[in-house]
Amino acid sequence: MSLRTVQLKLQAAGFDPGAIDGVWGRQTEAALDQALQLARTFRPLPQANPALDIALPLIKRWEGCKLTAYPDPGTGGAPWTIGWGSTGPGIRKGVTWTQAQADERLSQDVGKFMAGVQSAVTAPVLPRELAAMTSLAYNVGLSAFKGSTLLRKFNAGDKSGAAGEFPRWNKAGGRVMQGLVNRRADERAVFEGKK
Repeated sequence: MSLRTVQLKLQAAGFDPGAIDGVWGRQTEAALDQALQLARTFRPLPQANPALDIALPLIKRWEGCKLTAYPDPGTGGAPWTIGWGSTGPGIRKGVTWTQAQADERLSQDVGKFMAGVQSAVTAPVLPRELAAMTSLAYNVGLSAFKGSTLLRKFNAGDKSGAAGEFPRWNKAGGRVMQGLVNRRADERAVFEGKK
């Protein structure tokens, strides 16, 4: 690329390179410095993650968002939950969050769960399948998911059999919970591409 072309491009971008003469001068150098300084302020856009784009609203649909910690509905106590279903250290009775804290934690948590699911999956996986399995793992825990028949069937190439395993995860505290029955039906529909 010639210096004249560089000068023309700087000018077209709104910088003043001085005379468009193909000669390197102070004004061309200053315009280039300004352009580079501006370029340094830009940050790359996050890479698109279609599975995450499916998983986040799916999880939000079933978790709901509460900004004050509440007990597990199955046990009436631990684990205490807050935000979009977040549990863990520091989450106990009386804890409150802002909506921004809840949203940020959900993004972090779902990203971690999705990475955990991906590490356990050995068969080719579609974004919708990964999203549904991530929603399940987010709800039941990665350890339970990694030991599941659902994962074993999926990795063996039996996607239909894996889909049939979603309804089995419908209990909390040993009791069938209608909310879990409904959630598993939703996850299965996403997994199968019916939703």
